[in-house]
Amino acid sequence: MIEISKLTKRFAQHTAVDDLSFRVAPGEVLGFLGPNGAGKSTTMKMLTGFLAPTSGTASVFGADIRSRTLEVQRQIGYLPEGAPCYGDMTVRGFLDFIAAVRGFRGAQMRQRVDRVLALLELAPVQRQSIDTLSKGFKRRVGLAQAILHDPQVLILDEPTDGLDPNQKHQVRQLIKSLAQDKIVIISTHILEEVSAVCSRAVIIAQGRLVADGTPFELECRSRYHQAVSLVSDAPLDQAALAGLPGVAGVEVNAREHSLTVLARPGAVIFPQVNELVRVRGWAIKELDVERGRLDEVFRSLTRGEVA
Repeated sequence: MIEISKLTKRFAQHTAVDDLSFRVAPGEVLGFLGPNGAGKSTTMKMLTGFLAPTSGTASVFGADIRSRTLEVQRQIGYLPEGAPCYGDMTVRGFLDFIAAVRGFRGAQMRQRVDRVLALLELAPVQRQSIDTLSKGFKRRVGLAQAILHDPQVLILDEPTDGLDPNQKHQVRQLIKSLAQDKIVIISTHILEEVSAVCSRAVIIAQGRLVADGTPFELECRSRYHQAVSLVSDAPLDQAALAGLPGVAGVEVNAREHSLTVLARPGAVIFPQVNELVRVRGWAIKELDVERGRLDEVFRSLTRGEVA
């Protein structure tokens, strides 16, 4: 597994990562979240051996990132922010170069490169120079080089940035399939990615860990967890809804005749709301129970609010 203990990185007077500790086991897809400047990229650069920690330790399958850096790097596939590549090289030429750096030769090199070209659907552009590619294709080239050597650990910084919806779906499915026997860490600003792909999420702010749990556990911390949203053809009785047992309040939505009924912590209010709808004979077009809103939990935690 990956073990991080009291990891800290300071740049002059600025502390980018502050006493960070957590573990990640094989089979987990960890969403590594935080606002800009929270220390996500710095943490990933330390894990991959590109930056030395100021203090603390981290190990990958028992290999310390400082004393056994090359051993760690052999086990990691890394997609950095922006997916930097050599723009004047062709896609195939670049992947051949990465394969050679990783120690592959001859038929084994061709097999490895052909495999990632197929997985990321890059074969049609393999003879084009990388500079001529769209942002989405460049991102896929970056992901291809990260998985080329079949690493035990994948560290991906914004893996679906610049991809269209079909490509995002394809990459998410690829990540899920790769994660069956690997550790995958994904840094992303796209919170829907966490719910779609990740089995666990860690949120950091100002370099410190502020939350660690499954996406569902984090959604349960939302004030909208178990909230009931209603859309009607006519105005609804807000006072009657607000007076139901377990109800914390009622919010008016921008959509006409649309309300969100908030539940008190630990309460399930759908049966009471549904019964009131039946008794009053309201014509309801939509009636939904919310799991919770991850974006609201993220904002609360990273702004130092209680969530």
